[in-house]
Amino acid sequence: MAEELKEQVEKTQDKPEKKRRPRKERAEEARADKIADEFVDRVVHVNRVSKTVKGGKRFAFAALVVVGDQKGRIGFAHAKAKEVPDAIKKATDRARRHLIRVPMREGRTLHHDAYGHFGAGRVTIRTAPAGTGIIAGGPMRAVFEVLGIQDVVAKCTGSSNPHNMVRATFDALISADSPRSVAAKRGKKVGDIVGRRDGETAAKEIAE
Repeated sequence: MAEELKEQVEKTQDKPEKKRRPRKERAEEARADKIADEFVDRVVHVNRVSKTVKGGKRFAFAALVVVGDQKGRIGFAHAKAKEVPDAIKKATDRARRHLIRVPMREGRTLHHDAYGHFGAGRVTIRTAPAGTGIIAGGPMRAVFEVLGIQDVVAKCTGSSNPHNMVRATFDALISADSPRSVAAKRGKKVGDIVGRRDGETAAKEIAE
């Protein structure tokens, strides 16, 4: 009996103790998981790039990603890595650190038409009545989906490069304003700004 107890004690002593991670590290991981659940990401474009060195060529992958919470916050980023998943992860993390907030009307469309450009790309975004849906193609559709816009009509002219289209779309979204911010700048009431709309819509704008 004594020998069995001795063997059990020796086995217990041989087992390495599990190290508990610091509380700060565990809290940061939990916060990162919560943020990941909050945001939606879309991969807009993946491109293989190469660097010529003395021994030959080194290949890598470049990813363009847009991230949003579908409630008015959105960001985009571009990153490179040796593998596609790593490039997407880097771009997603970078996009979450550079978010902008876009004011939306009734939570489904923009308050007014917007125009943006970047390089040779030109973008026109127009508001639309309920039920229209997202009438846009390619990278612009991905931007509107993660932003949370449900009704919009958009057109891109000029360059069809995904990077130019995304940056031109963001240029248009940054210029978007809400009646409240315009009223504050002009020193007027919200009712004076949206007075030309129908009474029900104006009441909703004032309530916001």
